[in-house]
Amino acid sequence: MIGTMVAALLVAQAGTQPSQGTQASQPLQGKVEVLWLGQSAFRITTPSSKVIMIDPWLTKNPKTPPQYKDLAALGKVDLILVTHAHGDHLGDAVELAKKNNAPMWGPAGLNQSLQTLKVLSAELAPRMNKGGTIEPFGGGIRITMVHAEHSSELVWHNPETDKDEVHVGGEPVGFVIQLENGFKIYHMGDTGLFGDMKMIGERFKPDLLLIPIGGHFVLSPEDAAYATREWLKPKTAIPMHYGTIPQLKGTPEQFQKALGKSSTKVNVLQPGDKATF
Repeated sequence: MIGTMVAALLVAQAGTQPSQGTQASQPLQGKVEVLWLGQSAFRITTPSSKVIMIDPWLTKNPKTPPQYKDLAALGKVDLILVTHAHGDHLGDAVELAKKNNAPMWGPAGLNQSLQTLKVLSAELAPRMNKGGTIEPFGGGIRITMVHAEHSSELVWHNPETDKDEVHVGGEPVGFVIQLENGFKIYHMGDTGLFGDMKMIGERFKPDLLLIPIGGHFVLSPEDAAYATREWLKPKTAIPMHYGTIPQLKGTPEQFQKALGKSSTKVNVLQPGDKATF
């Protein structure tokens, strides 16, 4: 099964690097801004000022700064990425999609359920799957959906019965985001270790890794350090998905200690902090 996924990903990704002489091969001079809002929620502003929200669990997130619980504080959002259906990742994505008329890209099964339940229209919940790549804005921005090792059930509150229902949420995913200037971000979503992380590292060579370290539901600090050092080898890693609930006990200090001597710089943010690249 893993071999099939690898083959599909490699075929789908043939030609990810812009060819010489194309407009996309000319790097832009703008910077990349990454704003962490707690758990796995990030706002990425690209060099051409496109705004991408990832896993926007904000209004009910205990770690999100109060000002960002007002979704208007995010400004205009151009595109939303959701790694899986769990509430601490899907979060406020539906409201943001409607508010900004912005497509929400997530696992195909999740978006199909949202369409079927009439939560979002097909235009706001388009479907893609692992190995697929979209170029939503042109100009060199490419987003590829990759594997994650987790679960993805969708818990939906039925307004007619006033009861929760469990629906298909598709399979969990991560995203590799290549920006206009060639800078690559790998948001891993919720995941445990899996051997094809090595392939992802070799294939995409991420500059920035957004990696869960909390343990219990996701990578422990030690497993996160192993994946970073041995397989992914990014220039920079930002720890995420820790400290929001008691089970997520892993800390950035434990991650850094387990990482040891490494070419990867660990950038520890507090919710509300920004990093520029």
